[in-house]
Amino acid sequence: MSLDLSGLDPERIPAHVGLILDGNGRWANARGLPRTAGHLAGEAALFDTVEGALQIGIKWVTAFTFSTENWSRDPEEVEFLMWFNEDLLTRRRDELHAQGVRMRFAGDMSDPRIPDRNRQHMKEAAELTAGNDRLHLVFAFNYGSQREIVDAARKLAVRVRDGEIEPEDITVDEFTRSLYIPEMPPVDLIIRSSGEHRLSNFLLWQAAYAEFSFPGILWPDFNRQHLLEAVIEYQQRDRRFGGAKDAVRID
Repeated sequence: MSLDLSGLDPERIPAHVGLILDGNGRWANARGLPRTAGHLAGEAALFDTVEGALQIGIKWVTAFTFSTENWSRDPEEVEFLMWFNEDLLTRRRDELHAQGVRMRFAGDMSDPRIPDRNRQHMKEAAELTAGNDRLHLVFAFNYGSQREIVDAARKLAVRVRDGEIEPEDITVDEFTRSLYIPEMPPVDLIIRSSGEHRLSNFLLWQAAYAEFSFPGILWPDFNRQHLLEAVIEYQQRDRRFGGAKDAVRID
């Protein structure tokens, strides 16, 4: 399905869109299905949205696929999600590679609860697509923003301890270079489906001046048209980045 881009300003395309894929379980429950059916439907929604991002010209998309807090879910659901993420990588990798998409992964990959086969598939996907730059698709997997910030602080503390840098050398830019993907640009737009209005520990550092969209639909019902509508709404906002503009006074 091709999008009608006539209402889009090509000069104001968000460089980086974050996606909080919320509502898979509720979507399944409303249909009398197991929660796993919601995750399967959510995959189709994600990749339709990725197709939309390619059409619109967005360069970075980060999808929140598994959080550090998701380990507390029912063990059967967690086991399914580990298998599902592995299966998704093996099925979608070549398709994304052919589209010029670079697959990247952000999160604590040292966690021993992550199966070794998942780590291997992520490594292979990242290596295969490393030369692509049409779209950077980041899977935030075993990701928590507070943990990312703490890990960055630890890296800098070690460098100070080892005499590589002085405390006064720690700047915003230096801190950013210690995050999971240092070259990741700030998030321009975060979209959270299902109508919930919270970040849930997602890209807290990168979203310092992000705009937000909260479509009141569950994630499996989201598609590329909804992405386009969110981008058009984003383009209509006045982003001041902490500054202020006085209204023109007409006497």
